Amino acid sequence: MLFDRIAGRYDLLNHLLSFNIDRRWRRQAAAAAVEGIAGGRCLDVAVGTGDLAIELARHQGSRQKGFRITGIDLSREMMRLGGQKVEKLGLQDCITFMQGSALELPFPDNSFDVVTCAYGVRNFADTDRGLREMQRVMKQGGRLMILEFSYPGNKPAAFAYDLYFSHILPWAGRIVSRDKTAYTYLNRSVKNFVWGEDMCRLLLKAGFKDAEYRPLTLGITTIYTATK
Repeated sequence: MLFDRIAGRYDLLNHLLSFNIDRRWRRQAAAAAVEGIAGGRCLDVAVGTGDLAIELARHQGSRQKGFRITGIDLSREMMRLGGQKVEKLGLQDCITFMQGSALELPFPDNSFDVVTCAYGVRNFADTDRGLREMQRVMKQGGRLMILEFSYPGNKPAAFAYDLYFSHILPWAGRIVSRDKTAYTYLNRSVKNFVWGEDMCRLLLKAGFKDAEYRPLTLGITTIYTATK
């Protein structure tokens, strides 16, 4: 599995290739995820090595006693490394990991107050089905937050971004990850995915309400929020 192969260098590459801006993106995403939410159960889909779950625990765990995050992912190796980070930070009572598919979430309807996903939706084999599953397991009045790559609206910024994604990032990713295909795939997956208003339309189609988006850093990445 691709993400098992690159798991050991995944965090390093995220920070290196984003010039460490990804840390700020996740902090902003965590704040957006729990805005106006009083309930204490959160599901982080495509949890990976747990960076967003950790930010959620730091942001909300200190404000709300009993706040709990379940992270789900297909990659055992990513979650194994995430578990090590969580234990080192003393957050194991707040964050738990389980293996599973975003397309068949192993939870009853209306289980979670918050559902989040950082840089995972574009990897779903069936985007519509994955979004419907997230809507299904969310409680009425719950909140969805998706953090995903997008393209800048400014033409010069879009040109520079495309140059970086098409040439520099795959080359650097290949050297650091020692995987020939991983970061070529990243470039393709972003180019072929939707963003902005098109993504909001997918959220509404999946049954969410009040879908909104907020571009960050010239539109390189975008926070999407919606409710049920």
